[in-house]
Amino acid sequence: MPKATLYRMDLPNYTCGYGTAARDLLRANGFEIEEHILRTRRETDDFKDKHNITTTPLVFIEGQKIGGYTDLRKHLKARKPKKKWFWQR
Repeated sequence: MPKATLYRMDLPNYTCGYGTAARDLLRANGFEIEEHILRTRRETDDFKDKHNITTTPLVFIEGQKIGGYTDLRKHLKARKPKKKWFWQR
């Protein structure tokens, strides 16, 4: 099972929808997820400064930085084998 590390924001008054969407997408694609939840604004801002990003979530797959939710979608689409039609075999 491939492994992913997900950093997402879940503050007392706000849960990042892109973070939960990234988690759900990883699950749907069979990833084992190591999830790190950023629970305060300060923790989130420090994390973003450390990784030189402006938004969360941040996803790593097998140690490789993928990026946020949109980057994850692109990455997963690119790694899926193209479906061949019966006449292309």
